[in-house]
Amino acid sequence: MDSSKSKDSTNSGLQETNSDINDEEKNDLCPGFKDADAFVKYGLGAVLSATKASAGLPQTGDEYDFYRSFPGFQEFCESQGDKLLHCMSQIMQHHGCRSRMRDRNKLTGLEERFDLVVDSNDVILERVGILLDEADGVNRNQQPVMPAEFQPPKIVVSSWNRMGSSSGSRSETFRLLQAKNIARPQMKFKEKVDNSNTPFIPKIFIKPNAVKPLPSCKLLLTLMFFPSVRPEDLDVPAALADFIHQQRTQEHVEDMFAHPYQYELDHLTIQESVLSKPEPQMYKPLTETKCSFIDTLDDLVALNEKLCKLSEFAVDLEHHSYRSFLGLTCLIQISSREEDFIIDAIELRSELYILNEAFTDPAIVKVFHGADSDIEWLQRDFGLYVVNLFDTHQASRALNLARHSLDQLLKHFCNVNSEKRYQLADWRIRPLPDEMVQYARMDTHYLLYIYDCVRVQLLDFNHGQPGLLQSVWNKSKDISLKKYTKPIFTEESYLELQRKQKRSFNTQQLTAFRLLFAWRDKLARQEDESTGFTLPTHMMNKISEELPKEPQGIIACCNPVPPLVRQQVNELHLLVQQAREMPLLKPEVTMFGPHDTSRVSESDLQHCSPDGKLDTLIRLIILLILELETQNDHESLSVAQMKARRIIECFENPFRMYLPSSDVHISKNAKFDPSSKIFEVIKEWKLLSMEQQQKELEAKKEANKKAKEEAKERTKKVAGNGVKLESAKGGGKKRERVASEVGESTPKPSKKQMKSAEKPQKTEPPPKDSFKPFDYSQSDLKVFAGTKSKDNTQFDPNRQAQGFKKKKTARGQKSNSGAGNRSMSYMAGKSDRGFRHNWPKR
Repeated sequence: MDSSKSKDSTNSGLQETNSDINDEEKNDLCPGFKDADAFVKYGLGAVLSATKASAGLPQTGDEYDFYRSFPGFQEFCESQGDKLLHCMSQIMQHHGCRSRMRDRNKLTGLEERFDLVVDSNDVILERVGILLDEADGVNRNQQPVMPAEFQPPKIVVSSWNRMGSSSGSRSETFRLLQAKNIARPQMKFKEKVDNSNTPFIPKIFIKPNAVKPLPSCKLLLTLMFFPSVRPEDLDVPAALADFIHQQRTQEHVEDMFAHPYQYELDHLTIQESVLSKPEPQMYKPLTETKCSFIDTLDDLVALNEKLCKLSEFAVDLEHHSYRSFLGLTCLIQISSREEDFIIDAIELRSELYILNEAFTDPAIVKVFHGADSDIEWLQRDFGLYVVNLFDTHQASRALNLARHSLDQLLKHFCNVNSEKRYQLADWRIRPLPDEMVQYARMDTHYLLYIYDCVRVQLLDFNHGQPGLLQSVWNKSKDISLKKYTKPIFTEESYLELQRKQKRSFNTQQLTAFRLLFAWRDKLARQEDESTGFTLPTHMMNKISEELPKEPQGIIACCNPVPPLVRQQVNELHLLVQQAREMPLLKPEVTMFGPHDTSRVSESDLQHCSPDGKLDTLIRLIILLILELETQNDHESLSVAQMKARRIIECFENPFRMYLPSSDVHISKNAKFDPSSKIFEVIKEWKLLSMEQQQKELEAKKEANKKAKEEAKERTKKVAGNGVKLESAKGGGKKRERVASEVGESTPKPSKKQMKSAEKPQKTEPPPKDSFKPFDYSQSDLKVFAGTKSKDNTQFDPNRQAQGFKKKKTARGQKSNSGAGNRSMSYMAGKSDRGFRHNWPKR
């Protein structure tokens, strides 16, 4: 019993020791390290020693060239470099990145290796971030979480996102489907996304179905900027590279960026079979139609061979633009009469140019719906072009249907309700859920049947004539001629967005808006993120209006805070501080009307007039009106007269509504300051009106001369008539005038006669020849006796003024003022003017 017990105890002790050893081995994070802290300490020590060793290497320049001249040092560097490249390639292979570090071309090997290292670092760091999130419990499952079915919301806040349905069916809600922690597909692209601020260069280097060959400059540009498209052309000699550069600089710029299939589309002839009335071919049910998911190069080549044998096929695209600056195409759906295809455009991005053979065949009809954006996306991402396009959206417009969306056409022709709950889904999700695959199929599965029905209705609508159908083909051809253009940033790009907001900013706020707009564009291009993800427009407006003094104020303006804003909040704070240092001026008044020139550039205003001086003329007219108003203001007018004049001027003056109010004071210093605009306008007006003023002065001088001559003639006639009158009197006491003899000059008229001659209203008309003098012998001479006429009882201020002027008689003695000369304010009697305090009260 004791021996058995001892054996059991020894066996149990051995089992415990073995279990402890196994537990220690299992608990070890890495072989040779007990826990994570030991591994981290060892790793940091290794990194530190490697950094010190690298710092001790010879620097580039004279030292490195000197040591490089020794064969032993050169061999040592090459061997160590190969080891490092091998180690780096192993790390890249472990993380699933491209790892061709050693087999590279000497011409472009260094740049490609650097790009590989950068891409690998991005992938590794992003995975580290995902793992850290999982460790914190943010998302432990890497698979996209997609709901199996959607339940209607319990509380309906608004009806804008509810799809109207019949009374029997339940209502459905649009939802934004997205999966967190998706690895960015841009990291897997063989061609790096070009977000630079340069024009778009077409990616085509092979032109199938060409009537006019591809220009040599476009082929050379493609080889130069996209060498990964042609793997066999990676080893480009230096002489060929120089030749490429010379050809690029010599060729015309228009040929470089022209549409590659411009000539083929201009000379495209529509077949007669397409313009004739077809027999609509019914589609197969969706469940009975085969669907193929294309994600390999072999499947893509096989698909291209099938498409080249067809007479028509339908195409549609699924696009994503929130986490990319230019956007990226995620899926391409193609449907024939018998089969549906879904192409993974992310996986086959660099090989999809193969489909140009089918897409540019003029004998094959490509049916799209609303292809305006699809044509540009195909050019941008894959270098694909479309020849012989038919757009059902243009056909629905020609038929004057109530709505022109694909949902309406499916309901009208196929009696099918499309599932638009996946319309806002994130199409980068891999693998795709079955619900999203079915939604993608519906966009093209019924499109060929709709194409047949639309052609029948277009011919019936036009009484069998193909004119209306031909116009749809022409509009579709114009859509296929569209070219993709990259968004180019300029210094005035922010103005268009600011005008759309319809907000008046002062100088500080506008400066902040401009700086934030430039920062957002630059960072979005660098990080390949959309501007809405980097900094939404409403948040940018909020920051520009508030101009926070602290970084926390910028965070408070954003809810929720974008990740890039939280990272770059200090840089944003510096931009806001720079805007706050600007001088504060009043905001410009924007007029939203027909006379709003804020949306018109200066070049457009210059083209309005032949001399390009329309702005100057308008300023001169406004200045003239202001001067006339200031002249009229000097007149003493009552309040009622002023109001009446303003009302009249509002009807007569078309510029009155754009002028400031009449009580605006213009400083005289501004009129004489050469640096002010008022001085410039006044100077221009004076220069322009100088000739007119001289002409007016000359005209006045001539008028004065003529008036003087006429006055002289009239005085001569009056003098002659006076002589005749004196001679007619017989026995008068006055001395008679003797007629002047020939040769004697006529006496000069007096100044009073000259003044009376200058006034035309007082001059008498010249006497006629049959004038009879008045016989004064028969007149009553008592009229000329000088007797005083009876004073008028009515008050006359003029007579009163004359009475006060003549205070003294001829002898120098004061005369008593008559009753008419007294002021009506005083009572008759003794005058008390000598006393100060005895003035009469009014």
